[in-house]
Amino acid sequence: MSFNHFRLNKKPFYLHKLKKKLCLFTLSAAIFSSAFAADTAYVQAASLDELTQAMENRKTLPIQSNEIENWPAGPQIGAESAIVMEANTGTILYSKNIHEQLYPASTTKILTCLIAAENSSLDEMVTFSRNAVFSIPRGSSNMGMDEGQSITMEECLYGILIGSANEVANAVAEHVGGSIEGFAEMMNEKAKELGCTDSHFVNANGLHDDDHYTSAYDLATIARAFYKNELLAKISGMPSYHFEPTATQPDDFILRTHHKIVNNEYPCEGIIGGKTGYTDNSRQTLVSCAERNGMKLICVIMKEESPKQFTDTVDLFQYGFSNFEIVNVSENETNYDINNADFFQTDNDIFGNSKPVLSLNKDSYIVLPKTAVFQDTQSSISYDVESDSQIAKIDYTYNGVYVGNATVDIALNTESSYDFDTSIEGTASDAPEADSEDPQENVIFVNVKRVLSFILIVAGILILLFVVKSVIQNYSFAKRRRSRLRRKSRRKNRMRSQYKDFDF
Repeated sequence: MSFNHFRLNKKPFYLHKLKKKLCLFTLSAAIFSSAFAADTAYVQAASLDELTQAMENRKTLPIQSNEIENWPAGPQIGAESAIVMEANTGTILYSKNIHEQLYPASTTKILTCLIAAENSSLDEMVTFSRNAVFSIPRGSSNMGMDEGQSITMEECLYGILIGSANEVANAVAEHVGGSIEGFAEMMNEKAKELGCTDSHFVNANGLHDDDHYTSAYDLATIARAFYKNELLAKISGMPSYHFEPTATQPDDFILRTHHKIVNNEYPCEGIIGGKTGYTDNSRQTLVSCAERNGMKLICVIMKEESPKQFTDTVDLFQYGFSNFEIVNVSENETNYDINNADFFQTDNDIFGNSKPVLSLNKDSYIVLPKTAVFQDTQSSISYDVESDSQIAKIDYTYNGVYVGNATVDIALNTESSYDFDTSIEGTASDAPEADSEDPQENVIFVNVKRVLSFILIVAGILILLFVVKSVIQNYSFAKRRRSRLRRKSRRKNRMRSQYKDFDF
């Protein structure tokens, strides 16, 4: 029987065994407890005072985002490192030591679940090995799984994200990566793929290892990918989950989240979900996501003291939603038109008004302080795009801070411009409302340099072919003409030789 059997919320029928052992232990320990009680209380008080003082000292650390010109000032918090990032654009609204390498604890598990979701199906059965169950320390977060038991991958995700179950993270790592070490390699590869620069992972659950570290920036970057997965986002926002008995897992129990914003102990409007973490080395860590008015924010807190990781997060979400807003690019952009050296604009073809071949993506937006306007931004254009449906990307900054981008997309509408309405019943007043839209809706952005280069190359090839064809034709014609003249001359000579004895 494993130590996991002593989890009271899962297997209460083992409690009487535990009580007997505790009684014997209590009697033997009582003799010594009074002698050390005062010293223990003193040490704990001293430690608490030290932790509190360290937290207060961290409040004096510089907040880099507060140093940006005309940028809203963010709150002073006791965390060593913190970030608020807009999930869709990657815009950083608040930054405090965001690249400092710290221990993530169980917030590691958002990467574990992201990789598991991308490399398995939800109905796959995950079997628990002896190593997965017994390699975690006694007293660490678990949900009491036993060696040889099996649950689905979907149930594993619930166990990891809601119960922070370390043995479940181990089992998933072995199932997906072949081993915990193999899965750690997948974690490091995925982190690099996502753009992380400060991380190194050695396990799937975040239990302390000196070589297992990350940063607030990297955790926020991982969370951006995590919260694009609807199922993962949903699970991370559930306050509890009920596990029912199955043929391969015989127990009935309920897991409850440790995230006190998710369970509404610390209310926060628009909360989507999150993941907690704690070890003695990492202190309190927290990753959270919330959405209001179309803006989705990710907040990461690292090295804080309980319960400040929750209050810090609520304060930072309030800071972000109160001081920033999203601004649609296509509704405000005026620089990239006929007056720009690289582009030209048109809104008509030979058949009349038609949809553009190229246009700014109407869903692209940037994030700005509410005190700023779109015209305060600076932009730069790049043709290094990943999608075949895009031709260019425009990056925007505000006082040197990246605030988002917009793509110039190729129209995917295959409706022909040559389809004419043959109906004779309609009148001018029956015309579709789209015909009266702002002409800016039909702006076409084209790279003139590329177009001209293409035209010149094609023209050069055509001219070369024409010249070659003319030379060949002239040469052939001249050769045939000389042949005809020689044949004609020979015929005349033969005729003269035949009639030279006759006098005409």
